[in-house]
Amino acid sequence: MDRPMHSKICMVTGATSGIGAVTAHVLAQQGATVIVVGRDAAKSAATVNHIKQQTGNLAVEFMLADLSSQKEIHQLAQQFTSRYQRLHVLVNNAGALFTARQQSVDGIEMTFALNHLNYFLLTDLLLDTLNASAPARIVNVGASAHQFARRVNFDDLQGQRKYSAWGAYGQSKLCNLLFTYELARRLDGTGVTVNALHPGVVATNFGMSGGGLMPLFNRLMSIAMLRPERGAQTVLYLAASPEVEGVSGKYFVNQKAVRSSKASYDQSAADRLWQVSAAMCGLSA
Repeated sequence: MDRPMHSKICMVTGATSGIGAVTAHVLAQQGATVIVVGRDAAKSAATVNHIKQQTGNLAVEFMLADLSSQKEIHQLAQQFTSRYQRLHVLVNNAGALFTARQQSVDGIEMTFALNHLNYFLLTDLLLDTLNASAPARIVNVGASAHQFARRVNFDDLQGQRKYSAWGAYGQSKLCNLLFTYELARRLDGTGVTVNALHPGVVATNFGMSGGGLMPLFNRLMSIAMLRPERGAQTVLYLAASPEVEGVSGKYFVNQKAVRSSKASYDQSAADRLWQVSAAMCGLSA
């Protein structure tokens, strides 16, 4: 069997269902050592066992973390670096949409904490390992919903004055792109690349924990949605394809680099978001 990812070590967050699970499965099938990150021990164990049985690859394990919690992100990074000296692919995939405003254990609006700060902090904590593993890749799962946000609302970043589920989600996806492009600039010449993508509208459990009418909406819309196997194609393309070796700072849809929204290329917004994010995570900018 062709195993093009043999000897590569990959971490996939949000990997117990949907496109994350498919991504982890295919990377294992291609011979990679895969770390499945989930927040539920039973689901994580079941996912790992299924991947091992289906692929014959025993180099698959899970690590637990609620990625809305900065403490648990730190614990995840520490657990990983205590076991592995290399990381060739980091897929930042975990995210959600919350119909009602919630706060994380750190007192941060949940959409911003999980969909953006999670990517920012986990990547930062694993960056030395990624640099030591170059060529290495960071893949940030974004969404076309970034176009709903005309700008990052720094005056009400956490929706304390006015909260909209789709507004918060769109802003978080805009943050994913601003972060991706700024990180690409900072990593230029290191051999570590970072790209973002829109996977398509995928039939997964996304939004099921949001409450309200979201689960019903998802079930009704699932007829027209892509299957996770299709949605994972661009993720896998960026994680493993030789065609994008050395490509960085791009946004992909259907395995092709395309332009994202005008707001996503705002350098001053990217700089400010980086400073704000670092401060919220207790990091130096």
